[in-house]
Amino acid sequence: MGESRVLPDGSILRYNFVERMIHWVAGASYVYLLLTGLALWTPWLYWLAVMLGGGGVSRTLHPWVGLLFMAAVLRMYQLWGKEMRITDVDREWNKALRHYTRNEDQNLPPVERFNAGQKYLFWLMYWGGVVLTITGVVMWIPEYIPWSLRFLLHLSVLLHAIAALLTIGGFIIHVYMGTAVVRGGFRSVIRGEVSQGWAKMHHRLWLARITGNGPTKR
Repeated sequence: MGESRVLPDGSILRYNFVERMIHWVAGASYVYLLLTGLALWTPWLYWLAVMLGGGGVSRTLHPWVGLLFMAAVLRMYQLWGKEMRITDVDREWNKALRHYTRNEDQNLPPVERFNAGQKYLFWLMYWGGVVLTITGVVMWIPEYIPWSLRFLLHLSVLLHAIAALLTIGGFIIHVYMGTAVVRGGFRSVIRGEVSQGWAKMHHRLWLARITGNGPTKR
């Protein structure tokens, strides 16, 4: 669990250095996997591989970077897994989802450190990463797959593509929400801290727990 606390200047530490570093390792490795994966998937996007050092380099590095991405995802699970469990608070938040899509956080029920949308994204990327890793390893070492199990190669290609599309969608939503919709969210993964006003607007139960002021109501 993160070391959230009130800082001397009154701001709130939302993500410590380790959390921010792992987040950026996962993000950077995923972007590389996205670009090289698209380049290797269709000739129409092969120019992406050319920009990243060529097809040979992309084919060689893609699976290794995939392992790095999965290692970062597993580390995030270790850091945040317990906080990502869906609770009754999240179910109440789901009922007011329309306010979140309109950026009307003042009308949302108070939530903890992560809201339901962030939790669903976490589990999408976690399980998507698991599927991508397993299927990717199968495609990486086809010579070790017995002929009686060759169907696993075809199945892996299909599941790899499905998991890729789902995680790409989640990634796009994550970047959009963190930069264009929830102002101040991007800063928190750069510097680590947020203002108490931001925390009160977006994560009131978390702020109440950190400051020791008890639960807050709308």
